[in-house]
Amino acid sequence: MRTTRKAHARTQVKNRDLLKLQEAALELRISYPTIKQWIYKRKIKSVKTAGGHHRIPQSEVDRLLYRTRGKTAPERALVLRRVSGRNQLVGRIDGVRISGLMAEVKISIGDQQITSIITASSAREMNLKPGQTAAALIKATEVMILRV
Repeated sequence: MRTTRKAHARTQVKNRDLLKLQEAALELRISYPTIKQWIYKRKIKSVKTAGGHHRIPQSEVDRLLYRTRGKTAPERALVLRRVSGRNQLVGRIDGVRISGLMAEVKISIGDQQITSIITASSAREMNLKPGQTAAALIKATEVMILRV
């Protein structure tokens, strides 16, 4: 009985890290047919369910996230360079903790995590929530958060 519960718990954890194709396409800002083509061309890894449906690991979405902001390098630069900073890292918000006048924002970028302290009013104004896509703008010794 214990082995079954452990196996069930592992399956639940794994399933939370797997996205339906529509969810992954939405996060990557691409169409459903495009993500299907990426699977067939092996540009993105997928896992098949027992029913034969594809699921995309969250790690794959994170790996590709920074590439989908434009078709060419100049287009990507235009999308992210609306501010003067050049060192921008796109990732997913892991957590937002607002306390008093300040807010702590944690962003996962690939296997790395960046934490930034910003004003609580800025976090509220941008409506930052876990799971959203955001960019960490690194300038000198500061890290600013830019919602994308």
